[in-house]
Amino acid sequence: MKSIKKTSIYKTIYSLALAVAFVILVRLGILDWLDQWLQDNLYQKPQYVNGDVILFGIDEQTLTTIGPYNTWDRNIMAQALENLASDPEKRPAAVAIDTLYSGETDPEADERLAKAADELGCVVTATAASFSSGWFKSDDGSAEWDDYRIVLYEEPYDALKEVTSQGHINAMYDTDGIMRHGIMYIDPGERVYSMPYKAVELYCRKLGKPFVPPETNERGQFYVTFTGKSGDYYDQSFLDLYEGNIPPDYYEDKIVFIGPYAAGLQDAYFTPIDRSNAMYGVEFQANETQQFLNSNYRREIPNNLQYMVMLAVLFLLYIFFFSKKILPSMVLGSASIVIWLFCAVKIYDKGIIVHPLWIPVGIFAGYVVSVVFHYLSAAKARRQITSTFERYVAPEIVQEILKEGTGALSLGGKLCDIAVLFVDVRGFTTMSERLDPEKVVFILNRYLTMASGCVEDNKGTLDKFVGDAMMAFWGAPLPQEDAVFNAVKTAQGIVEGAARVSDELKEEIGEELRVGVGVHFGPAVVGNMGAERHMDYTAIGDTVNTAARLEANAPGGCVYISRVVADALEGRIRCTSLGGTVKLKGKAEGFEVLKLEEILDK
Repeated sequence: MKSIKKTSIYKTIYSLALAVAFVILVRLGILDWLDQWLQDNLYQKPQYVNGDVILFGIDEQTLTTIGPYNTWDRNIMAQALENLASDPEKRPAAVAIDTLYSGETDPEADERLAKAADELGCVVTATAASFSSGWFKSDDGSAEWDDYRIVLYEEPYDALKEVTSQGHINAMYDTDGIMRHGIMYIDPGERVYSMPYKAVELYCRKLGKPFVPPETNERGQFYVTFTGKSGDYYDQSFLDLYEGNIPPDYYEDKIVFIGPYAAGLQDAYFTPIDRSNAMYGVEFQANETQQFLNSNYRREIPNNLQYMVMLAVLFLLYIFFFSKKILPSMVLGSASIVIWLFCAVKIYDKGIIVHPLWIPVGIFAGYVVSVVFHYLSAAKARRQITSTFERYVAPEIVQEILKEGTGALSLGGKLCDIAVLFVDVRGFTTMSERLDPEKVVFILNRYLTMASGCVEDNKGTLDKFVGDAMMAFWGAPLPQEDAVFNAVKTAQGIVEGAARVSDELKEEIGEELRVGVGVHFGPAVVGNMGAERHMDYTAIGDTVNTAARLEANAPGGCVYISRVVADALEGRIRCTSLGGTVKLKGKAEGFEVLKLEEILDK
């Protein structure tokens, strides 16, 4: 009981240590890339787009017709805005221009663009900040580290800034080079909101709709729920808008985005909804805008809380893995992974983001470790079984024990029916007194080798040697179909073998080597007995005592058996009842002793 409790404590410690180690590895970021990949595939799916966001792309067709973008003057964008304002009754709710107009160029073109924007009255122009990390001088003169410092900020030229709203167009990749988060605001001195935020603000103000922005982290960032892949928001070429080919009904009360839509303009990003195809920046802005319109926000659970949950879940599962067999552990582990992934998706649908891969990988890793643990434990048990029983039983029995596994053995003692054999050399004490010690040991070793060989040949368990005496039994550690017969056959074999040894060593012994054997069958307690560090595999009980007393009364060259043995082998042996002529110590009157005459069943 103490050993079982100690083992359970060790397994609990192993489980906790393994769970803590895995959490530490996760904190170090070893699963970040793979977890983010799984997040993208589980969470980000194209959704229905209601058409409130319209995109006019400065595409290859536009650049081919109008000319390279770096040759444009501001009259071109002014013309597009004038076309959008052509029908005072059917104007867009917001127009967001995803290009920078910092600094003055051609005064006439600058004035025309500002005038067109003012006439439209709902234009959002772009601002952009440049970030850097390093040591910077703080207000009090000391140096401080800042990895999110704005070192440059660009705004529209003054005339355009006065007649438009401004929204920043900054974007930032996650650590794996995928853009999953939007930046709702930056702070170059005062808070500046993003272009999608300002566009939705104008849209909701015109249509009288509420606008609830998402929660952000300390840097103003939020998780973007994408609704469309690259190309899903592309409606018309900017060229059509510039040439006045778009009817006002098409963009009335809509949010219009204008921005680069050509590879040469170098404004494309990889996003989680389609990691293989880059998405143009203006499309990213459109996805953010649609998310604001749908109020489709997700809240990322803090990592520290997820670490705690992961630690608890893995700890409990690891205890099960280490305590149970491999198959039930595999079933529970597989079911837990499927359930967790299902729950992760459902939780995401409810607006909460968890890391989907952490716990499944932890479960798999723990299961693999537990398989190794079980394998090593089984190998250790096999070594223990082999080292314990190979001294007592035939090799084939050891192999049977190993096949059955340690579960077939109730080490520590179990009650079972066994056939017990005792054998002793008659007159050995007198012989040892008159012979040299070396010769006595030589003779004894020859005799005991023969006797133990008979036990092994008949699949018996050799219990012990006590001087010239030997004890063996059949029916343990594994049940045997013919235990009694094997014991009797061994007894006869030892008697005959003793005669052969006597003939071979006649000169050394100087007299005949004769043995007495006793065999009995019945219940006994069999198992490892003794101290925890010093124990023997043995049998105890009345059956053992009776076999010993049969042997003590048997003359040299004789095998005494009990009535139980004789009845069990009726028809297979010939024996003679000694009636009441032999009385065994401790046995009541009527205990019948028989002498084995012959084995009929060869």
